[in-house]
Amino acid sequence: MYVLICYYGYCCVLILQPISQPVRTNQIPREIPEQTWMTHPFISSLMGGALPFGCIFIQLFFILNSIWSGQMYYMFGFIFLAFLILSVTCCETAILLCYFHLCSEDYRWWWRSFFSSGSTALYLFLFTIHYFYYKLSIQGMASCILYFGYTFIMVILFFLLTGSFGFLACLLFVRKIYSIVKID
Repeated sequence: MYVLICYYGYCCVLILQPISQPVRTNQIPREIPEQTWMTHPFISSLMGGALPFGCIFIQLFFILNSIWSGQMYYMFGFIFLAFLILSVTCCETAILLCYFHLCSEDYRWWWRSFFSSGSTALYLFLFTIHYFYYKLSIQGMASCILYFGYTFIMVILFFLLTGSFGFLACLLFVRKIYSIVKID
């Protein structure tokens, strides 16, 4: 099995062209001017995660009820629509925050784009803590460890998913705007 995957990767490398940058970059990095408090990475990450979480928290309540309370979840069309809205919202907020950073001459957008949309997972974790204390009546240390263990795995996967949405959207956005700019 691993041999087939290695050959598949080898064929993809031969077929695909290397990624070319739309503009030349300077070898000496520019000095970044003093930033405002709103463009601080921690603040912009918290702002970037609030809006996508607001799009999904109602469906998240029903999903948590179906997982932990034994209720049946049957609205798969709505959850798919919520997933589409989540992905679009993550992309838009990451692009908007990336644009603000680029306008303030801060070129360090790579990790910020990942964390700005990935911070939705922080709100997800806070919501699951709220759900644990106010909606569930779990007793026993083993049950609590099980709940928070599975929740932590779910939050990490959600962080990687939403962070990837934001990063890929910003990558396409930055490549597009710099390919349009004509530098002599």
